[in-house]
Amino acid sequence: MSLQHKARSGIIWSIGQQFSSKFISLFITIILARILSPAEFGLIAMLSVFIAVGNSLVDSGLTSSLIRSRLAGQKDYSTIFFFNLIGSVVVYAILFFSAPLIALFYKQPQLNDIVKVYGLVFLLNAFFSIQNTLLTKEMQFKLQTVIQIPSVILGGCLGIYLAKNGYGAWSLVWMYLLNSAISTILHWYYSDWRPKFIFSRKSFKKHFHFGYKMTLSGLLDTFYQNIYTIIIGRFYAAAHLGFYSRAESLSQLPIGIISTAINKVTYPMFSNISNDDVKLKMVYRKLMQQVLFWNAPILIYLAVIAKPLLLMLLTEKWLPAVPYFQILCIAGILYPLHAYNLNILKVKGQSGQFLKLEIIKKVVSVIGIIAVIPFGIMGLLYSQLVLTVFAYYINSTYSGKLINYPLKEQLTDILPILILSGTVGLGCFYLSNWYLLHYNMSNLFQLFTIGMIYGGFYLGISSLIRLTAIIDFKQLILKQ
Repeated sequence: MSLQHKARSGIIWSIGQQFSSKFISLFITIILARILSPAEFGLIAMLSVFIAVGNSLVDSGLTSSLIRSRLAGQKDYSTIFFFNLIGSVVVYAILFFSAPLIALFYKQPQLNDIVKVYGLVFLLNAFFSIQNTLLTKEMQFKLQTVIQIPSVILGGCLGIYLAKNGYGAWSLVWMYLLNSAISTILHWYYSDWRPKFIFSRKSFKKHFHFGYKMTLSGLLDTFYQNIYTIIIGRFYAAAHLGFYSRAESLSQLPIGIISTAINKVTYPMFSNISNDDVKLKMVYRKLMQQVLFWNAPILIYLAVIAKPLLLMLLTEKWLPAVPYFQILCIAGILYPLHAYNLNILKVKGQSGQFLKLEIIKKVVSVIGIIAVIPFGIMGLLYSQLVLTVFAYYINSTYSGKLINYPLKEQLTDILPILILSGTVGLGCFYLSNWYLLHYNMSNLFQLFTIGMIYGGFYLGISSLIRLTAIIDFKQLILKQ
C-alpha cells in the first residue's frame, strides 16, 4: 500500500476512532453531569495534573523514539516495555506517599484516598504502551478503534451505575480504572507482540537520548496545560474547577475528533518522508489547511451556541460554564497547528530544539498567568487565548525553517480560513441574540437553525471563492 493510500486510510480510521470514542464519552459525561455535582467533577479535575505528569514520566518519550525509528526490533520494544513497567511502579509509589500532601494542598481531605486508588492507572497503562505504539507506528487505527470503544462503553456503564447509587466522585475513579483495565486486556488479545526478558543498555541509551528531551518537553507542556486547573483548584471552590473542566472537555471535543486523529497519523507519516523536505512541506501544508478548514468553524459555531448547548446537554446548574466554554473554544482553534509544527521538529530529530522552545513558551506563559491572577478566572481564560497565539508564533517560526515554510507563508495559507469562519460566526452570533430577544425558540431548534445557517454560508462562500482547503478535500477524501 502506498503512503498516500495508507495515510488516507489512517486518517479516516483515526477520525472514526476519535469520533466514536469521543461521542460515546460525551454521552456518558452528559449522563454523569446530570447526576453528579460540579464540585464532584472538580475533585477529579484536581488530580489531572498528577496523572498527566505521571504518564509523561512513565513513558519518558521513548515510545515517540520507537515510532520515529525505522530499525526498531524486539530488543528495542522489550527494553522500553520493562523500563515503562518499572517506571510506572516508581511513579505510583511516589504518588501514593504524596497523597496526604496533595489533599492538604487543595484543602480536600477526601483526595487522600482517591489519589491512592486513581494512581493505579499508571500500572495498567504501562502494560499496553508498546502494543499501542506498534499499532500507531503501523497506522492500524481500525484495530485501535475496536479496542477503544468497548473500554469506553464498559467503563462508562460502571461510572453511571455507581453515580446513581451515591458513590459521587468515586464513580469517576472506578470508571477510569475499568477503562484502562479493559484496554490493557484487549491490547494483549489483539496484538501479536509479546515482550521477551531482554534489557539492552545500548538500545535504551539510543532511545533515551532522544526520549528524555521529549519527556522534559512533555512535562513542561503537561504542567502548563494543567496550571489553570492547579490555580483554580487551589484558590477557588471545587465547583468552579468543575465548571472549568467541563467547559474544557467540551471545547476539546472537535479538537479530539479532527486534529488529534490526524496528529496520530502525521507523526508516523512525516517520519516516512522526513528526508524529503519538499514533500514534507507539501503534505504539512495540505494537512494544516484541511484541519483548520473544519476545526475553526466548528469551534466558532460551538462558541456561538454555547448557552443553548449547555442548557440542553448539562442542565441549568452548569450555566456558569458558558463564558469559560466560549473562550476555550476560540483558544482551541490554533491548537492543531502547534501539534503539527512540533511534529516537524520531532521527525527531524530536533528534540533539543523542541525542549528549548518548550522552555521559552512555558516561562513566558507562566509569567503571563501569574500577572493576571488578580483578575480572577476570566483573566486566566483570556490569558490562555493570548498565549496560544504566542505559542503558534514560536512553534511555526522554528519548524518552518526546517522545511522552508516560514511563518509569513503559513499565515498566507491560513488567514483566509480564519477570516471567513470568524466573519460568518460573528454574523450568526448577532443573529442568535436577535432570535433570542424576539422568539422563544427551544434549545434544539436554536442549535439546528444556527448550525444550518452557519454551515450553509461557510461552505457556500468557500466553494464560491475556491478556497484551497475545499479543493484538496475533494481530491484527497472524495477522490474527485
